[in-house]
Amino acid sequence: MPQSLRIAIAACEPSGDMLGGELMLAIQARTDGAAFTGIAGPRMRAAGCQTLIESEQLSVMGIFEVLFQLPRLLGLRRQIIRQLLDHPPDLFIGIDSPDFNFAVEQRLKKAGIPVVHYISPSVWAWREYRVRRIARCVDLMLTLLPFEKAFYQRHHIAVEYVGHPLADLMPEQPDRNSARSKLDIADNQSCVVLLPGSRMSEVRRLLPVFLKTAQRLAQKYQPLCFLMVAATAEIYAYMRQNIPSQLNICLLEGDAQSAMSAANAALVASGTATLECLLAKCPMVVAYIMHPASFFVARRLLTVPYVSLPNHLAGRQIVPEYLQRAATPESLCQALTELLDNPDLQHVQTECFYEIHKQLRHSANERAAAIILNQWSQYAENCQPE
Repeated sequence: MPQSLRIAIAACEPSGDMLGGELMLAIQARTDGAAFTGIAGPRMRAAGCQTLIESEQLSVMGIFEVLFQLPRLLGLRRQIIRQLLDHPPDLFIGIDSPDFNFAVEQRLKKAGIPVVHYISPSVWAWREYRVRRIARCVDLMLTLLPFEKAFYQRHHIAVEYVGHPLADLMPEQPDRNSARSKLDIADNQSCVVLLPGSRMSEVRRLLPVFLKTAQRLAQKYQPLCFLMVAATAEIYAYMRQNIPSQLNICLLEGDAQSAMSAANAALVASGTATLECLLAKCPMVVAYIMHPASFFVARRLLTVPYVSLPNHLAGRQIVPEYLQRAATPESLCQALTELLDNPDLQHVQTECFYEIHKQLRHSANERAAAIILNQWSQYAENCQPE
């Protein structure tokens, strides 16, 4: 292995940036020197990634939302491909964001650069035909969820299951008392955390519904407090402008895990935050609203009965899901009321959460780093002249 391994890495979303930063640290701990460059957010920049493009420029969600931004996104993709072909890395790691990263990976793999993709897209859930393209784009797929490995093996794609990094980072037994003390929540006070998404496009659609739901809940429960978490400074400013003055909401920038650990229940946008709630053992109600045209297409391509990760991992519906027109303040308030009033319902969720947490805990970053470096070593050895 070279003294300084040159790794290009690309994460286009906040969740990918978080995982990418931890993966970088795990690789650095196993090498004498590893230099990273690519598409990075704040966590990866803090870990030492030389940034060619900031991941904040690429965070867009939804089929038609992406179409509106398509010329700009395609320009950024051409830019990163050109830069990496002009200065080829020893290895490329694409983190999530398949619609962006696979095009980059296909070009780099064709140029002889070994490619690892970290975090499988949900091809097992919808658009399964994408697996044929994945075979052309990657040399190795690293999966975070246990059932994904068998899917790729059936399609003869090199794959390793590493577990989920969040399951390693979050304790199996959350310290609820410490989280409540940190956020100044009284022991006898019921608390609901609102998590309307990590992308501005999600927040714009879900925040009005979540706030109206909170207003209805506030009329039912006394005392009741609300926490709301903003993933970025931009989202924090937007939320702060839109929270009604009469609604008692503690707005946090980051630290979602403390908020989840402190809360009695969560109203959460479908996505990675549902897994964080699961790992924090916070009972939840899941909601999501897409652009109507995006939902029309997605619903017809979906091949599984659920959209949230807790239900996928459990293999059954353990958390209620409200999508599109079903995600009304009335229905969400009713679902949260049932959850807050029914300890047995909370217990059913949390017991399942504990079991899933154990299944996902495998020192994922360390495993992924070891597998990636071994992949590179094998590639370098095979490329040695006889």
